[in-house]
Amino acid sequence: MSTPHDHGIDAHAVNRRRLAIAFGITATILVAEVIGAIATNSLALLVDAAHMLTDAGGLATALVAANLARRPTTAKRTWGFARAEVLSATAQAAVLLAVGLFVLIEGVQRLFAPPEIASGGLLVFGIIGLVGNIASILVLASGRNANFNLRAAFLEVLNDALGSVAVIIAAIIIAVTGWGGADAIAGLLIGVLILPRAFKLLRETVNVLLESTPTGLNLDDVRTHLLEREHVIDVHDLHASQIATGLPVLTAHVSIDSACFTDGSVPALLDDLQRCVAEHFEVSVEHSTFQLEPAGHSQHEHTPHV
Repeated sequence: MSTPHDHGIDAHAVNRRRLAIAFGITATILVAEVIGAIATNSLALLVDAAHMLTDAGGLATALVAANLARRPTTAKRTWGFARAEVLSATAQAAVLLAVGLFVLIEGVQRLFAPPEIASGGLLVFGIIGLVGNIASILVLASGRNANFNLRAAFLEVLNDALGSVAVIIAAIIIAVTGWGGADAIAGLLIGVLILPRAFKLLRETVNVLLESTPTGLNLDDVRTHLLEREHVIDVHDLHASQIATGLPVLTAHVSIDSACFTDGSVPALLDDLQRCVAEHFEVSVEHSTFQLEPAGHSQHEHTPHV
């Protein structure tokens, strides 16, 4: 039995404290903004509170995923719970998309029939939200590229901060001009900010779940480079996927000269193949598995070759 460190995923432990602090800040702002939305009747503040709710849920999920990812591997789960962070980020992105669509629909309706908005309260709660968001951004910024989980959390908090700025601007416009439509425009702006980032993250995490080839790794180039190795005749059943952030894997069947199995050159050839995929390409694949076989062996296999 091994630990997650064996596959380079122990970085989750380093970031759990960041997630916990950000969760505490976000949950506090959420309570304040719900109270503020009720008191001011503001769509922008209500939407920002809804966004905060998804953030708090996302950060809580991220904390659970980070803890799961530290569990040791077993015979049943050979990668442990490494993919928990991908599932967590996928759920967060899906919820953000739903929130963004709701905001756009509700915002358009309110734009044509703006309700009365308490601009003073809106401004106070907008500032409270912005201060809290800035604190969360500072906590998460240094680790935002560590994995999908932290990236999702950072994007959500960043969107919240931009939303708080929109709320503050709307409050000022309402206070100066009395036009309640500014609140609807602020809500629409928050929705526009949410959707592209949520869609991009959802697409990336779904690609991982579908075991698509990792971004930046071209399998045609990999095949060509492997075929250039001495004694290599053919490369088929070449597959690459990503278990979690920073954990790409690759497998392939490699047909080699039959003499390699008797002259003792197989160990050196295997080292060469694994070093090739680990060092030659933009995406370093340190976990590779090669099935070395004599020429003609593929004719006895029962699966199609790619």
